[in-house]
Amino acid sequence: MASRRPAGVDGPLFKQALLGSLTWLAANHEEVNRLNVFPVPDGDTGTNMLLTLQSAVEDIKESNAAEVSKIAKLASHGSLMGARGNSGVILSQIFRGFARAVEGKSSLTPRELAVAFEEAANAAYRAVNKPTEGTILTVAREAGRAAASAAGDSDASVPGVIAAAASGAKAAVLKTPSQLQILREAGVVDAGGFGLQLILEGMLKTVEEAESFHVDTTAAKPKAAQVVLDLPEGGWGYCTEFLIEGEDLDVDVIRGEIEAMGNSVLVVGEPELVKVHVHTDDPTAVITKAGHFGKLLKLNVGDMDTQHKRILDSEAAAGRPPRANGVGLVAVVAGSGLVDIFRGLGVDAIVEGGQTMNPSTQDMLTAVDGVPYDEVILLPNNGNVILAASQVRGLTKKKVHVIETHSVPQGVAAVVAFRPERSGAANMAAMKDEAARVQTIEVTHAVRDTRSNGLKVKKGDVIGLINNRLEFAGTDYAEVVNKALGKLGPDAYELVTVYRGQGASDDELANLESAIRSNFPGLEVEIQQGGQQHYPFILSVE
Repeated sequence: MASRRPAGVDGPLFKQALLGSLTWLAANHEEVNRLNVFPVPDGDTGTNMLLTLQSAVEDIKESNAAEVSKIAKLASHGSLMGARGNSGVILSQIFRGFARAVEGKSSLTPRELAVAFEEAANAAYRAVNKPTEGTILTVAREAGRAAASAAGDSDASVPGVIAAAASGAKAAVLKTPSQLQILREAGVVDAGGFGLQLILEGMLKTVEEAESFHVDTTAAKPKAAQVVLDLPEGGWGYCTEFLIEGEDLDVDVIRGEIEAMGNSVLVVGEPELVKVHVHTDDPTAVITKAGHFGKLLKLNVGDMDTQHKRILDSEAAAGRPPRANGVGLVAVVAGSGLVDIFRGLGVDAIVEGGQTMNPSTQDMLTAVDGVPYDEVILLPNNGNVILAASQVRGLTKKKVHVIETHSVPQGVAAVVAFRPERSGAANMAAMKDEAARVQTIEVTHAVRDTRSNGLKVKKGDVIGLINNRLEFAGTDYAEVVNKALGKLGPDAYELVTVYRGQGASDDELANLESAIRSNFPGLEVEIQQGGQQHYPFILSVE
């Protein structure tokens, strides 16, 4: 029997719907992660969206507001502060548009709900300088249009509008390969769009049984495009807490499962409600595992190591004499050697993050607010961090400049160009010019078979990217780097700086250095210990 259809969406119902979205996305986010179009280990879309949504839920969990506008405003703020990666930022803008559309409203009629869905998509489009069709933006727009169409029926209901939005999203996701060649070549649908589909499906599942509206909300199983990559030992630590609500919960069994995934474990409770606390390197895996036992409530994930690192960096910055120009520097970077390099160049605060672990807007905001300057230059140093970094400007009283550095070499070049006697504006211009002058070669291993940019790649191949574009594949680091340098035209450059990652052996480094010196005698070669994960070598060519 179908449950009673709600007449409108008030605060408690919207809160409940978002909790359902979080549970459903947590259960299926690895399917989103596997839709990466490139065969490289990068920021996982599913994880970024999950942590962004979790931050939204964190802000609403203690609120008992009856008005939908108040819950929507809290969720919008939480999602913005917790936004990670491009997909997370766009999701936060969807929340922002929804909140603005329902401002001042206690409850939403089916028609008002549809209008809010449409405005959510419009806000997301406005937040992106160059919107691309076949992405989460398209899926949000089509979901809103489907909701509006359903709301026009004389017997329109709230669940019916949500069901239409979910169906519209699903249809749009399936069409994304026809809109983007890069998806078509990789044989996948858009990951961010699929994540949004899951969020809407979770919302529908919570509001009313999906079967009542003949909508298939069984999580689709898109073709896997990326293997799951485990964090290495010594990775980041996260304090992860939540409640599990269910029936006949076995505390001992749950404790055994959680203890295998971290330390400082506390699992207590009753058969109907269990509290979990754990320190883990992989909070999303813990969340997924726990979701198999029951409904998750009051999720909270805190990045302990990054918080501690920022404190240390702020303390170090506090010991330096203040700059005459009153301009501070904040950089996003990961890898012990790279962190030391940026510190040595005078960066005031480091936010640890990059590939596979994109920092949140809140992480970067905290670092910016923590430096002793009212004007700050922020370097994201990763293409998937730029959008989240850009949100910081509107969240602080400080004057924040974001230089859109897409790689570590660009970030290093920008910092080297900084002069403490120059104004912030003058430094910005010089730093941008230097960052643009640097060419970046990144060398890693393919995490799956694919075809991209006309290149056929097999899982495990050594692959080389030039300025984030996949260009070469082979079996040897030196072979791939030689091809990449040859394509750049080495006669136009003077210096190659090789940043050695965790996965590179002494012999591999020696072979690479020898090959560069032999094949390109006109280039000066400099070796730096980067310590970055996932990329054995990153090269700066200038």
